[in-house]
Amino acid sequence: MSNALPPKPRMIGPKVRICIVASKYNEQFTDSLVDNTIDELSELVPQGRVDLIRVPGAFEIPVMVASVLDRDPPACIIALGLIIRGSTAHADLVGSSVTDALQRIAVETKRPIINEVLLLNDEKQAYARCIGSQLNRGKEAARAAASMIEIYQELDRTMPLGASSKKSRHA
Repeated sequence: MSNALPPKPRMIGPKVRICIVASKYNEQFTDSLVDNTIDELSELVPQGRVDLIRVPGAFEIPVMVASVLDRDPPACIIALGLIIRGSTAHADLVGSSVTDALQRIAVETKRPIINEVLLLNDEKQAYARCIGSQLNRGKEAARAAASMIEIYQELDRTMPLGASSKKSRHA
């Protein structure tokens, strides 16, 4: 894992809608993740729309992501949450479950889902990744979302959905 934020992608054009699904649990840290993500998105997608949905905890994020995609799919979804390990395996089980579910949903729906549901060892790590500036995962999530939107827009320009792959096989 990198110790620095990735470079900013270029700004994304207007009429782009992004949805953030964020847990409320570990509120000090998740609120900061949300704020940093929205601040960064306001620079990268200045005329876009950002919808925010808060759920109780990390475990509830995948079902809300799936629900959003069933209704009115945005260009990208950003999943934000924080799980801090304790003395049992519960945190690891929740972290694995959330990651597996988000990946499955992304592949099935072919929509980018940026997973910044963090599984950390302690509050010091949480501070560094949620509130600090060098490893800020909220900013990183926004940049990843903008990059994925840009890639999908380019893909739509060069390979529209429904274009037959038979043409290229027979050429």
